[in-house]
Amino acid sequence: QVQLVESGGGLVQPGGSLRLSCAASGNFFRLLSMSWYRQSPGKQRDLVAIITGDGTTTYTDSVKGRFTISRDNAKNTVYLQMNSLKSEDTAVYYCRATNTNYWGQGTQVTVSS
Repeated sequence: QVQLVESGGGLVQPGGSLRLSCAASGNFFRLLSMSWYRQSPGKQRDLVAIITGDGTTTYTDSVKGRFTISRDNAKNTVYLQMNSLKSEDTAVYYCRATNTNYWGQGTQVTVSS
């Protein structure tokens, strides 16, 4: 059983930055591949970034060079640093233990002036 709790969302102006956090329960976090997804109103939930247990990262094209996924295994936490935010980044962001049914509850990110 894995529980995931996101935090760090909010309202930010275009060009601004936010850092999302996802705290995980359990003793095997360091072995888990972790993912961030996002979902805008009326759209499907899309993959944003993945970080494997050994730290390999993958990003969807629209966030490459702007977002950075990282993890701190000592804190059982995965992060998503989001820079140069655009209005189209507005969405509810979810973390997930990759390829499992373990999802967080989501955190709202709104990019608006």
